[in-house]
Formats: sequence, C-alpha cells, structure tokens
Amino acid sequence: MHKDLVQNKKAFFDYEILDKFEAGIVLKGSEIKSLRNHSASLSDSFVDIINGEVWLLNSYIAPYEFSRSFTHEERRKRKLLMHKNEISRLKKAISEKGLTIIPLKIFLKNSVAKVEIAIAKGRKHFDKREKLKEKSEKKEIQKALKYK
Repeated sequence: MHKDLVQNKKAFFDYEILDKFEAGIVLKGSEIKSLRNHSASLSDSFVDIINGEVWLLNSYIAPYEFSRSFTHEERRKRKLLMHKNEISRLKKAISEKGLTIIPLKIFLKNSVAKVEIAIAKGRKHFDKREKLKEKSEKKEIQKALKYK
C-alpha cells in the first residue's frame, strides 16, 4: 500500500513517459515531516546521474514550521537510492538524444519515502495541442454516453 504525497502533474502533459522506476530518497527529518503535510513541489525538477549516483535536483520541499534549529534547504539536491543495474539502464537511456529523467511523484510505501522517476521524451508544442484535443474528445464521448 502506498500513499501519494506529491505529484508532478505537468510531467504527463510536457513529456511522453517511456519507462518508470521506483527509487528510495535520502531525506532529513524535517523534510519527511514537511512531505507528510503535502508541502512540496516537483515542477521544474529533474534527475541527473553524477559520479554513478542518482540525484534529484531542483525539487522544492517547504521548511517544516515546527522544527527549530534542524531545518533544511528548500531546493537542495537529494540523493536517490537505486540498484547499479537500474542506474546503468538510466545512463544508457539518457545518452540517447532527446531523452531525460524526470520525477513523477513522491509517495510513502510502508512508511518509507520513495520517488517514482521516469525516462521521458519531451513533447513538441503541436503534440501538446493534439493531446488536449484527444482529451476533450474523450470527455465529450463520456458526456454523451452518460446522458443516453
């Protein structure tokens, strides 16, 4: 059982998701408490591989209001925990042109914080318009079926 804490809703609109991975995340105490309050954001964040380690960069976790001296930086880089074979798959994927790694959501799995990351390909502007058109057509079809 897992409970979603933060989602990157814009990722599904801006990117075409090719493959998903689950990774552990190294957090400080005030960060996990802030995440449990759903005060975080994954928009504009990305994943990079530095010296064979996977890092979550530019993600925002708000400072926990009840922590006194043990606060954290809001946009610090956070280490992700993955197996070596998964890291090598990620390295191989991002070496291809046009592919990137993005975080999709942060969730709790058995009281442990995890991040779902994905290998993704950026969508062009006309692809985004096409996706919106498909979504509105589906909505109209569902509405028509509902009223029958």
